[in-house]
Amino acid sequence: MVLMELTTNIHALKEWAVAIQALEAGDTVMLLRKGGINEQGGRFRVAQEQVLLYPTYEHQQPFLLKTEYADRVVPVTSGWHPETVRIGSFAQITHVFPVSDAHIVNQLLPFHIWNENFLIDRLKWKPRQPLFVLLLRAYKLAQTEEVPYRDSYGGCKSWIDLERSISIKNAIPVLSESTYHLTVNDISSIIGQDLCIKS
Repeated sequence: MVLMELTTNIHALKEWAVAIQALEAGDTVMLLRKGGINEQGGRFRVAQEQVLLYPTYEHQQPFLLKTEYADRVVPVTSGWHPETVRIGSFAQITHVFPVSDAHIVNQLLPFHIWNENFLIDRLKWKPRQPLFVLLLRAYKLAQTEEVPYRDSYGGCKSWIDLERSISIKNAIPVLSESTYHLTVNDISSIIGQDLCIKS
């Protein structure tokens, strides 16, 4: 896996704060997506392979998370957002697997933070579209940044561009390369696809 020699980035992937915390802690390398309502064509696509991780809070649902992660969610009122958003990590999206088989999706349960309720919900929503399994190698930024919230960052979309770039120089990988690849191998063997989907 070769990272482009970027020193700054403005591209960000929005995800529940609890999921980003799990990526930053090395608890998971996996996100599950079907795409936001406001995404182009209503379908999920990977807009950028190297992204800052932008935490969201409003739509976090504890009942869709495994117990140890549900306990970390602080409920917020509809429409709430912080005045500034903490950006402490970025990730290289190394693989994207479209999965439609419920049996395979259930076998992936040990590798992510969501529970069976989430999986059922995701498979039922837009049933003709696959569930996309994203594998990400996360990096902790050398310096955490606080960026002001902007209305343009809101809404049901996965990808945003920040108004100013953030340094990713000297970021440290959360997992060693060997540990990351072992996990990727385990996941790809369940899905039954080779590892060359994205490099």
